[in-house]
Amino acid sequence: MALEKMDSSVQLLLLVLSSGLMLVCRIAEGDTHYYDFVLKDTNFTRLCVTKTMLTVNESFPGPVVYVHTGDTAIINVQNEGSHGVTIHWHGVKQPRNPWSDGPDHITQCQIQPGTSFTQKVIFGEDQEGTLWWHAHSDWTRATVHGAIVVLPAEGTTYPFPQPDGEEVIVLACWYDADQNAELEYDLIHYNATTPESDAYTINGFPGDLVACSSEPAYSLVVDYGKTYLLRIVNAAMNSELFFAISEHNLTVVGTDGTYTKPLVTNYLMITPGQTMDVLITANQTPSYYYMAIRQFVTIDPSVPDFTNMTATAILQYRGNYTPPASPSLPTTLPTFYQLDAGYNFTSKLRSLASPEHPANVPQNVTTRMFITASINLVSYTFEGIIVPHIASTLNNISFMDPSSSILDAYYRHISGVYTTDFPDDPPSFFDFTGVDDLPSAITKPATKVKVLNYNETLEIVFQGTNLLTSAEDHPVHLHGFTFFVVGMGFGNFDPVADPKGYNLVDPPEQNTVRVPKNGWVAIRLRVDNPGVWLWHCHLDRHFTWGMATVFIVKDGGTPETSLLPPPDYMPPCTTPSPIRLEDFNDADGVVNTISKI
Repeated sequence: MALEKMDSSVQLLLLVLSSGLMLVCRIAEGDTHYYDFVLKDTNFTRLCVTKTMLTVNESFPGPVVYVHTGDTAIINVQNEGSHGVTIHWHGVKQPRNPWSDGPDHITQCQIQPGTSFTQKVIFGEDQEGTLWWHAHSDWTRATVHGAIVVLPAEGTTYPFPQPDGEEVIVLACWYDADQNAELEYDLIHYNATTPESDAYTINGFPGDLVACSSEPAYSLVVDYGKTYLLRIVNAAMNSELFFAISEHNLTVVGTDGTYTKPLVTNYLMITPGQTMDVLITANQTPSYYYMAIRQFVTIDPSVPDFTNMTATAILQYRGNYTPPASPSLPTTLPTFYQLDAGYNFTSKLRSLASPEHPANVPQNVTTRMFITASINLVSYTFEGIIVPHIASTLNNISFMDPSSSILDAYYRHISGVYTTDFPDDPPSFFDFTGVDDLPSAITKPATKVKVLNYNETLEIVFQGTNLLTSAEDHPVHLHGFTFFVVGMGFGNFDPVADPKGYNLVDPPEQNTVRVPKNGWVAIRLRVDNPGVWLWHCHLDRHFTWGMATVFIVKDGGTPETSLLPPPDYMPPCTTPSPIRLEDFNDADGVVNTISKI
């Protein structure tokens, strides 16, 4: 047994040393791995601007966590920074253990400066591939994030030929200013905007096409004829992204920690929160080639509020040749507003659905929900005046974070923190994607959750709307679960015709999926993870405005199907959560005002 443990640790160490990103690991003992995450304010310079920003272990992006399927990671988070933070392990199912899931005021409160919190991260037996971690309080995840690599269980291999090398590619964004300070200003001054990033980055660098490119671009060095596994994470705050590599095809083999049927493509569209595992073969003339990203924009083209730039990195062949004066850009990279390119890519993804990696799609449904995702208005009283403000909603509910943890209130039977009446349907049905005769955009701010019985089979149809003529994509993410994307389309969902086209054989299994602009997406899942789990839009702009709700999954009746007890220490709730539209101190007045509109 001791020799087996040593072999496992050596394998992990070799993989770590081959990666271009930093890993901080104290020791690995069999299936439990120990990490130190130290939050510090660190100086970085990009676009000729030097700023101080919160990071983990002084790196941007942060350290990579390596585990095998079914392992556990014990991560001690020490906050030596200037403000509170929480850490979420995105896509990790955390069976029966929401205590370490991380969203602020949902399962815990912030780790305050000068304190620490040890999180137990439990990986499911059916998760393999790339996941990631990030801050889940205010907009700190812009700088506090990193990848998670879940390797196959020992004694097993990938369901595709072993690649010659692997590399983590984190796509993110850069703000010249402090994005949290800008966000606070926008909320205090009732602005209908939120901070917009100044550039995108690939493994921390915007590349050499920006106006000030004194910093080197990220480079991936490859050998001719070899195949590499790229583990791609979209950590951008508010942007779906196109990705391509000049003159090279990409083969998608996994997404969100699950395997897919190989999909050969010349570009990707990846939403915030998603991960993709992609094979690339270095089979072109040895030279330098750009890998590039740009935003997939689904807002109205008349709204110029997006990061209009292309970030680059370099795929560099090893060997003796004269480098080009400038690498070639990928001609296959779609343009900003190319809606068909985004949809066409997404629609081609399929689960591997093999005997070793089955697609256990629920065939019979016990609970159905129809949820509208909208940009809306909320009205509240400010100094005696009724003030309308932008909000975002699910079924016309704009989520209000409570003053304490919902998980703690549920576990300890504390009343008054939330209500259990999140609606299964919107308050009215209309032409959701139309342009005429749209109803008044009336929103109710509330902390409403949906309670589900253990082992229910659930179908949710998310319907995008055109309220306020503000239709756009909404990448929605569910904590604690993966789900099967059984259908997607444009226009209003037809409950009679559209289910006939569902894919119940090999739909992609994901934890984050886009609700297409003026369209719908249908998902199915088995609710078999007891606890408190957040649903939210992974555009932080919309999350901040309230596009979220919570699922509470009851215990299953046995110790093995019941919520684990809390750890000995949880961070106390000493400060209000900043993930909200506005403080709503006069919440009763808000509700009364809206009810009279």
